[in-house]
Amino acid sequence: MVLSLSTLCLTVLIARQQTMTIEEYDPRSTLVVPGREIQRAKFPFIDVHNHQRGTMSAGALDTLIMEMDKLNMRVMVNLSGGSGERLLQTVRTMKGEYPDRFVVFANIDFSNIDSTGFAARAAAQLERDVRNGAQGLKIYKNFGMTLKDSEGRRVKVDDTRLDPIWRACGRLGIPVLIHTGEPASFFEPIDRYNERWLELTQFPSRARPASEFPSWEELMGEQRRLFARHSRTSFINAHLSWMGGNLGRLGEMLDSLPNVTTEIGAVLAELGRQPRFARQWFIKYQDRVMMGKDTWAPKEYHVYFRVLESADEYFDYYRKRHAFWKMYGLNLPDEVLKKLYSKNAMRIIPGIEKQSFPE
Repeated sequence: MVLSLSTLCLTVLIARQQTMTIEEYDPRSTLVVPGREIQRAKFPFIDVHNHQRGTMSAGALDTLIMEMDKLNMRVMVNLSGGSGERLLQTVRTMKGEYPDRFVVFANIDFSNIDSTGFAARAAAQLERDVRNGAQGLKIYKNFGMTLKDSEGRRVKVDDTRLDPIWRACGRLGIPVLIHTGEPASFFEPIDRYNERWLELTQFPSRARPASEFPSWEELMGEQRRLFARHSRTSFINAHLSWMGGNLGRLGEMLDSLPNVTTEIGAVLAELGRQPRFARQWFIKYQDRVMMGKDTWAPKEYHVYFRVLESADEYFDYYRKRHAFWKMYGLNLPDEVLKKLYSKNAMRIIPGIEKQSFPE
């Protein structure tokens, strides 16, 4: 039997369709609705969650400032400042030429956590770092998950050995931006019910099986006890505390812990699929949440602006493995936007110049 060219092409196409994977499937929506990309924030904003590692040249810094200006980003908080000489060099590099455009947070090396007087020395170093220009402390996600002491025991988030550090932050008047855990789905079985199946399939190392890691609930419980025990210290709970998909629970935590605020870095996809409830939540907790992004990718900010500022419907997120669903705008009121974009950060983080931000 001789197949015609059209029949052969159709046969190949059907075969291709039958072998296409979910990773390859990327349909183009036929829905036509009003809306547009927003490339510049409505109000000047502070990004409280960013990372600029290493020493930047003057030219690279100038380019960064130009990109920030295009977005209307007035201040970038660099959470990767390090400590000691590295912190001092980072402050000199980033704030020497542009003193009002950058904030630098210090970090702590926990490698000698078992040594006698570790926490006291770390607190003393942090105090020197603050004198040298640090305006906060950033705690990375290894803390509580993979960090172990010399005997191989996991260092818990609420480990009392480290209390002198948190007390020092309270005494110095600087916030602690702390990243605890990962999305709850990373701790669940990688099966057909897991909402982050695609990401975990593409990046298996992101899985947090019970055989190797504490549970998500255990980590959140430790973090909450830490916050409660140090009520005089200001904590910024990164990534909406990985509760962007359960804002009611996040609100309950904020209600019980007045020393805690949060930020939206890397969790925008959760907000953009629940526009009505998320809008109500942001209005209710307008004094407790700040703008953050986590990674420096200028075009991705456009999606943040559109979700936060517009009432647009059914538009794309920027990373399929995080969200196979579409986004909807929250259309936040101007006063809520101003608090989210700058006012809350200026209240929580010391030393940010206020002249460039509208009342």
